[in-house]
Amino acid sequence: MDILQGIILGIIQGLTEFLPISSSGHLVLFQQIFGLKEGVATFDIAVHLATLIAVVAVFRKDIIEVIKNPFSKLTLLIVVGTIPTLAIAFALKNIIEDLLHSGASLGIEFIITGLILWFAESIKTKDKGLKETSMADAVLIGIAQGIAIMPAISRSGLTIAGALFRGLNREFAAKFSFLLSIPIILAAAADEALDLYKSSSTVAIGMMPLVLGMVAAAISGYFAIKFMLKILSKGNLRSFSYYVFALGGLIVLDQLFFHIYF
Repeated sequence: MDILQGIILGIIQGLTEFLPISSSGHLVLFQQIFGLKEGVATFDIAVHLATLIAVVAVFRKDIIEVIKNPFSKLTLLIVVGTIPTLAIAFALKNIIEDLLHSGASLGIEFIITGLILWFAESIKTKDKGLKETSMADAVLIGIAQGIAIMPAISRSGLTIAGALFRGLNREFAAKFSFLLSIPIILAAAADEALDLYKSSSTVAIGMMPLVLGMVAAAISGYFAIKFMLKILSKGNLRSFSYYVFALGGLIVLDQLFFHIYF
Protein backbone atom coordinates (compact mmCIF):
# COMPACT_ATOMS: atom_id res chain seq x y z
CA MET A 1 0.00 0.00 0.00
CA ASP A 2 1.42 3.37 -0.97
CA ILE A 3 0.70 6.75 0.62
CA LEU A 4 -1.93 7.82 -1.94
CA GLN A 5 -3.82 4.54 -1.56
CA GLY A 6 -3.72 4.94 2.22
CA ILE A 7 -5.16 8.45 2.06
CA ILE A 8 -7.86 7.45 -0.44
CA LEU A 9 -8.90 4.44 1.64
CA GLY A 10 -8.90 6.59 4.79
CA ILE A 11 -11.19 9.15 3.18
CA ILE A 12 -13.46 6.37 1.92
CA GLN A 13 -13.65 4.83 5.42
CA GLY A 14 -14.39 8.17 7.10
CA LEU A 15 -17.11 9.16 4.64
CA THR A 16 -18.80 5.80 4.24
CA GLU A 17 -18.78 4.89 7.95
CA PHE A 18 -21.34 7.64 8.56
CA LEU A 19 -22.92 8.24 5.17
CA PRO A 20 -25.52 5.48 4.60
CA ILE A 21 -23.61 3.73 1.83
CA SER A 22 -21.57 1.07 3.74
CA SER A 23 -17.95 1.51 4.81
CA SER A 24 -16.97 -2.17 4.79
CA GLY A 25 -18.45 -2.63 1.34
CA HIS A 26 -16.47 0.30 -0.05
CA LEU A 27 -13.23 -0.81 1.62
CA VAL A 28 -13.59 -4.30 0.15
CA LEU A 29 -14.38 -2.82 -3.27
CA PHE A 30 -11.46 -0.39 -3.36
CA GLN A 31 -8.99 -2.88 -1.91
CA GLN A 32 -9.98 -5.16 -4.79
CA ILE A 33 -9.55 -2.31 -7.29
CA PHE A 34 -6.13 -1.44 -5.86
CA GLY A 35 -5.14 -5.11 -5.74
CA LEU A 36 -4.32 -4.92 -2.04
CA LYS A 37 -4.09 -8.09 0.02
CA GLU A 38 -1.24 -7.65 2.48
CA GLY A 39 -1.60 -5.38 5.50
CA VAL A 40 -5.28 -4.59 4.89
CA ALA A 41 -6.38 -6.05 8.24
CA THR A 42 -4.01 -3.74 10.13
CA PHE A 43 -5.12 -0.79 8.05
CA ASP A 44 -8.81 -1.58 8.58
CA ILE A 45 -8.32 -1.65 12.36
CA ALA A 46 -6.49 1.69 12.28
CA VAL A 47 -9.01 3.59 10.16
CA HIS A 48 -11.98 2.18 12.08
CA LEU A 49 -10.45 3.49 15.30
CA ALA A 50 -9.77 6.82 13.59
CA THR A 51 -13.48 7.24 12.84
CA LEU A 52 -14.12 7.15 16.59
CA ILE A 53 -12.21 10.42 16.83
CA ALA A 54 -14.83 11.96 14.54
CA VAL A 55 -17.71 10.67 16.68
CA VAL A 56 -16.07 11.95 19.87
CA ALA A 57 -15.39 15.35 18.29
CA VAL A 58 -19.01 15.84 17.21
CA PHE A 59 -20.76 14.28 20.21
CA ARG A 60 -18.22 15.04 22.95
CA LYS A 61 -20.85 16.64 25.21
CA ASP A 62 -23.13 13.59 24.99
CA ILE A 63 -20.20 11.23 25.53
CA ILE A 64 -19.02 13.16 28.60
CA GLU A 65 -22.58 13.04 29.92
CA VAL A 66 -22.70 9.27 29.42
CA ILE A 67 -19.38 8.84 31.25
CA LYS A 68 -20.49 11.06 34.12
CA ASN A 69 -23.87 9.34 34.38
CA PRO A 70 -23.32 5.63 33.67
CA PHE A 71 -26.88 4.79 34.71
CA SER A 72 -28.59 7.51 32.69
CA LYS A 73 -31.27 6.56 30.18
CA LEU A 74 -29.05 7.36 27.19
CA THR A 75 -26.31 5.09 28.56
CA LEU A 76 -28.77 2.25 29.14
CA LEU A 77 -30.22 2.65 25.65
CA ILE A 78 -26.73 2.37 24.15
CA VAL A 79 -25.92 -0.71 26.24
CA VAL A 80 -29.25 -2.39 25.44
CA GLY A 81 -28.85 -1.58 21.74
CA THR A 82 -25.32 -2.96 21.67
CA ILE A 83 -26.16 -6.38 23.14
CA PRO A 84 -28.17 -7.78 20.17
CA THR A 85 -25.59 -6.38 17.74
CA LEU A 86 -22.77 -8.24 19.49
CA ALA A 87 -24.86 -11.42 19.67
CA ILE A 88 -25.58 -11.35 15.93
CA ALA A 89 -21.96 -10.48 15.08
CA PHE A 90 -20.68 -13.38 17.19
CA ALA A 91 -23.16 -15.85 15.68
CA LEU A 92 -22.42 -14.86 12.07
CA LYS A 93 -18.71 -14.08 12.36
CA ASN A 94 -17.43 -16.91 10.14
CA ILE A 95 -20.06 -16.27 7.46
CA ILE A 96 -19.29 -12.55 7.40
CA GLU A 97 -15.54 -13.16 7.14
CA ASP A 98 -16.09 -15.43 4.14
CA LEU A 99 -18.28 -12.82 2.45
CA LEU A 100 -15.73 -10.08 3.12
CA HIS A 101 -12.91 -12.09 1.61
CA SER A 102 -14.85 -13.20 -1.45
CA GLY A 103 -16.95 -10.11 -2.13
CA ALA A 104 -19.53 -12.49 -3.61
CA SER A 105 -22.57 -10.75 -2.13
CA LEU A 106 -21.29 -7.16 -2.43
CA GLY A 107 -23.45 -6.03 -5.36
CA ILE A 108 -26.70 -7.46 -3.99
CA GLU A 109 -26.02 -5.96 -0.56
CA PHE A 110 -25.45 -2.48 -2.00
CA ILE A 111 -28.81 -2.80 -3.76
CA ILE A 112 -30.44 -3.91 -0.49
CA THR A 113 -28.95 -0.83 1.20
CA GLY A 114 -30.56 1.31 -1.51
CA LEU A 115 -33.95 -0.32 -0.88
CA ILE A 116 -33.59 0.32 2.87
CA LEU A 117 -32.83 4.00 2.30
CA TRP A 118 -35.72 4.31 -0.13
CA PHE A 119 -38.10 2.72 2.34
CA ALA A 120 -36.81 4.85 5.24
CA GLU A 121 -37.99 8.01 3.51
CA SER A 122 -41.52 6.62 3.19
CA ILE A 123 -41.83 6.19 6.97
CA LYS A 124 -44.02 8.80 8.61
CA THR A 125 -41.77 10.28 11.23
CA LYS A 126 -42.99 10.84 14.77
CA ASP A 127 -41.40 12.95 17.47
CA LYS A 128 -39.91 10.50 19.96
CA GLY A 129 -36.84 11.91 21.64
CA LEU A 130 -34.68 10.53 24.41
CA LYS A 131 -37.47 10.60 27.00
CA GLU A 132 -39.95 8.72 24.79
CA THR A 133 -37.50 6.13 23.40
CA SER A 134 -37.98 2.75 25.06
CA MET A 135 -35.62 -0.15 25.70
CA ALA A 136 -37.62 -2.15 23.14
CA ASP A 137 -36.78 0.56 20.59
CA ALA A 138 -33.10 0.20 21.45
CA VAL A 139 -33.23 -3.59 21.08
CA LEU A 140 -34.80 -3.40 17.62
CA ILE A 141 -32.34 -0.72 16.47
CA GLY A 142 -29.53 -2.91 17.84
CA ILE A 143 -30.87 -5.86 15.83
CA ALA A 144 -30.85 -3.64 12.73
CA GLN A 145 -27.24 -2.74 13.48
CA GLY A 146 -26.43 -6.44 13.85
CA ILE A 147 -27.89 -7.21 10.42
CA ALA A 148 -25.72 -4.43 9.02
CA ILE A 149 -22.53 -6.39 9.73
CA MET A 150 -23.07 -7.83 6.24
CA PRO A 151 -20.27 -6.33 4.09
CA ALA A 152 -22.25 -3.84 2.01
CA ILE A 153 -25.30 -3.27 4.21
CA SER A 154 -24.94 0.24 5.63
CA ARG A 155 -24.79 0.34 9.44
CA SER A 156 -25.83 3.98 9.64
CA GLY A 157 -28.51 3.51 6.99
CA LEU A 158 -30.08 0.50 8.68
CA THR A 159 -29.93 1.91 12.22
CA ILE A 160 -31.39 5.25 11.16
CA ALA A 161 -34.11 3.47 9.19
CA GLY A 162 -34.84 1.28 12.22
CA ALA A 163 -34.98 4.32 14.48
CA LEU A 164 -37.38 6.11 12.13
CA PHE A 165 -39.52 2.97 11.95
CA ARG A 166 -39.75 3.01 15.75
CA GLY A 167 -40.91 6.61 15.70
CA LEU A 168 -37.75 8.44 16.77
CA ASN A 169 -37.51 11.94 15.39
CA ARG A 170 -34.89 12.42 12.71
CA GLU A 171 -32.47 14.36 14.90
CA PHE A 172 -32.39 11.82 17.73
CA ALA A 173 -32.40 8.92 15.26
CA ALA A 174 -29.13 10.22 13.80
CA LYS A 175 -27.56 10.96 17.19
CA PHE A 176 -28.47 7.54 18.59
CA SER A 177 -27.17 5.81 15.45
CA PHE A 178 -23.79 7.50 15.71
CA LEU A 179 -23.45 7.01 19.48
CA LEU A 180 -24.43 3.36 19.05
CA SER A 181 -21.52 2.95 16.65
CA ILE A 182 -18.91 3.61 19.36
CA PRO A 183 -18.97 0.27 21.24
CA ILE A 184 -19.39 -1.66 17.98
CA ILE A 185 -16.41 0.00 16.28
CA LEU A 186 -14.32 -0.67 19.40
CA ALA A 187 -15.47 -4.30 19.56
CA ALA A 188 -14.84 -4.85 15.83
CA ALA A 189 -11.35 -3.32 16.05
CA ALA A 190 -10.51 -5.45 19.10
CA ASP A 191 -11.76 -8.61 17.37
CA GLU A 192 -9.76 -7.88 14.22
CA ALA A 193 -6.67 -7.14 16.30
CA LEU A 194 -7.07 -10.44 18.19
CA ASP A 195 -7.48 -12.39 14.95
CA LEU A 196 -4.39 -10.68 13.55
CA TYR A 197 -2.41 -11.54 16.68
CA LYS A 198 -3.53 -15.18 16.59
CA SER A 199 -2.64 -15.52 12.91
CA SER A 200 0.88 -14.15 13.55
CA SER A 201 0.80 -12.76 10.02
CA THR A 202 3.37 -10.27 8.81
CA VAL A 203 2.07 -6.70 8.71
CA ALA A 204 3.04 -5.50 5.25
CA ILE A 205 2.18 -1.84 5.46
CA GLY A 206 4.26 1.30 5.81
CA MET A 207 3.92 3.77 8.67
CA MET A 208 3.08 6.77 6.46
CA PRO A 209 0.13 5.17 4.61
CA LEU A 210 -1.20 4.00 7.99
CA VAL A 211 -0.88 7.35 9.77
CA LEU A 212 -2.12 9.46 6.86
CA GLY A 213 -4.97 7.03 6.30
CA MET A 214 -6.03 7.46 9.93
CA VAL A 215 -5.85 11.26 9.69
CA ALA A 216 -7.89 11.18 6.48
CA ALA A 217 -10.48 8.87 8.08
CA ALA A 218 -10.87 11.08 11.16
CA ILE A 219 -11.24 14.32 9.19
CA SER A 220 -13.55 12.93 6.51
CA GLY A 221 -15.59 11.14 9.20
CA TYR A 222 -16.09 14.40 11.10
CA PHE A 223 -17.48 16.17 8.04
CA ALA A 224 -19.57 13.11 7.09
CA ILE A 225 -21.31 13.18 10.48
CA LYS A 226 -21.98 16.91 10.22
CA PHE A 227 -23.32 16.44 6.70
CA MET A 228 -25.60 13.56 7.72
CA LEU A 229 -27.06 15.57 10.60
CA LYS A 230 -28.00 18.31 8.13
CA ILE A 231 -29.33 15.83 5.57
CA LEU A 232 -31.58 14.16 8.11
CA SER A 233 -32.99 17.45 9.33
CA LYS A 234 -33.54 18.98 5.89
CA GLY A 235 -32.71 16.53 3.13
CA ASN A 236 -33.68 13.17 1.73
CA LEU A 237 -32.01 9.79 2.21
CA ARG A 238 -33.22 8.65 -1.21
CA SER A 239 -30.43 10.63 -2.87
CA PHE A 240 -27.99 8.08 -1.40
CA SER A 241 -30.13 5.18 -2.63
CA TYR A 242 -29.53 6.18 -6.27
CA TYR A 243 -25.78 5.92 -5.72
CA VAL A 244 -25.81 2.48 -4.09
CA PHE A 245 -28.34 1.18 -6.64
CA ALA A 246 -25.95 2.19 -9.43
CA LEU A 247 -22.85 0.87 -7.65
CA GLY A 248 -24.54 -2.42 -6.75
CA GLY A 249 -25.76 -2.84 -10.32
CA LEU A 250 -22.26 -2.31 -11.74
CA ILE A 251 -20.77 -4.85 -9.33
CA VAL A 252 -23.44 -7.43 -10.20
CA LEU A 253 -22.73 -6.89 -13.91
CA ASP A 254 -19.02 -7.39 -13.28
CA GLN A 255 -19.69 -10.56 -11.27
CA LEU A 256 -21.98 -12.00 -13.93
CA PHE A 257 -20.21 -11.07 -17.16
CA PHE A 258 -16.80 -9.40 -16.86
CA HIS A 259 -15.02 -10.71 -13.74
CA ILE A 260 -12.63 -7.75 -13.71
CA TYR A 261 -12.64 -7.28 -9.94
CA PHE A 262 -14.85 -10.12 -8.62
